[in-house]
Amino acid sequence: MTDTLLLAFDDERALAEELAQALGMSLDFVTRHRFPDGELRLVLPKPLPARVILLRGLQQPNEKLVELLIAAPAARELGAQVLTLVSPYLAYMRQDMEFTPGEAVSQRHIARLLAAQFDRVLTIDPHLHRIASLDEVMPAGTGLALSAAPLLGRWIAERVPGALLLGPDEESGQWVSEAARAGGLDHAVGRKVRHGDHAVSLALPQVEVQGRAVVLLDDMASTGRTLIGAAQGLLARGAASVDVAVTHALFNGDALPALQAVGVRHVWSSNSVPHASNAVSVVPLLAATLRPLLTQALP
Repeated sequence: MTDTLLLAFDDERALAEELAQALGMSLDFVTRHRFPDGELRLVLPKPLPARVILLRGLQQPNEKLVELLIAAPAARELGAQVLTLVSPYLAYMRQDMEFTPGEAVSQRHIARLLAAQFDRVLTIDPHLHRIASLDEVMPAGTGLALSAAPLLGRWIAERVPGALLLGPDEESGQWVSEAARAGGLDHAVGRKVRHGDHAVSLALPQVEVQGRAVVLLDDMASTGRTLIGAAQGLLARGAASVDVAVTHALFNGDALPALQAVGVRHVWSSNSVPHASNAVSVVPLLAATLRPLLTQALP
């Protein structure tokens, strides 16, 4: 595809190379230099073709958002007419309402910021809890949200046949049901119980887990505390094993060793975020969605 280029950053090279190969397109990289005061200098290939796909996940998002605010207009100056952002993990989607007076609803603002810079924004399992789709926070058709839940469901079914898929809380229900359907597995969902403004505990569903293999599934793991609490409760109730599968392996701080310390056997994730737990590739999912877009006429 001589009129199309996949543009990426070197810290996501493995995913970029796999995606470029799947799409049969050229790949190049943005080079970065950090000045002593923290400012960034970006250098893009020159010139750019008419159609550019920019790959940039937004884990550790603040600096990467600045990169996008510089790279997107620069790409257009260098020849890009249609600019697509592929951001497997889209940050700031969890803050979806004003919980305290004056609190910025970052989901809405970051979505609009990206929509102003890119013709399309393609992501995987954004944390949309109180809205149905990205169309509610971006111009219609700009945001495309895919799900890795079916990929994870099939992966789990192959490695833990007959497992019970369990979402630790209500917010995980949408992903658990999709994964269970794809893998032909039973599933259930727990719930959060609030004991005041700041105290929250987990109530596991009333489903028999004695002697069963259970896999906890969610869209992301950050501190891992929700998953840790659920794993402890399941093992106390006699689960034969507890594994964890997530789309986005953020795993901040001691999250991963803490999961292992409470008895979680395996931790699996997609490669939407580079991590040692990566087991399932999202490239087939991304490529299948991007191919039809690449055949559309240029403006």
